[in-house]
Amino acid sequence: MALDVDRVREIADRVAASSGLEVVEVEILGGGKARMLRVFLDKPAAGADPLAGVTHEDCAHFSREFGTILEVEDAAPNGSYTLEVSSPGLDRKLTKAADFTRFTGSRMKLMTRQPVDNSRYFEGRLESFHDGRLTLDLSVASKKSRKKMGAATAEQKIEIDFANVEKANLVPEF
Repeated sequence: MALDVDRVREIADRVAASSGLEVVEVEILGGGKARMLRVFLDKPAAGADPLAGVTHEDCAHFSREFGTILEVEDAAPNGSYTLEVSSPGLDRKLTKAADFTRFTGSRMKLMTRQPVDNSRYFEGRLESFHDGRLTLDLSVASKKSRKKMGAATAEQKIEIDFANVEKANLVPEF
């Protein structure tokens, strides 16, 4: 019997909520004895700093509770998986509208489904996210990204529909 992703996600959400955490992503990789169940957690109530998130202790606590509930509710038959729990990292994926709202002001890279100003690749600072549209300030893009963006860099700002975003990640700043 295979792992039911929806059921696993529901259990993960329940366990995370009880600790003030949120589940960013659940992945089930591989098969048989090599199956891996990967859960990425974040702490949305980390205060003023949007990058201050989940700790090692949060992950360890979640892992113990989540693993126990998976076994009790028989959501992972025969325990045939390796559980990996971690934070989404500094270059975390942005997938939900709430992610774009939360990380307004942060630097990001994104790829669109359809070209915008003859490019699908963009890097910039997320200036705003309103009504399903995000505004990127392209002036902070790296030289490498500027080459990929091509003509789009002539404009310092660009608006992109959220529905057109295929992939987006934060760019760590030190």
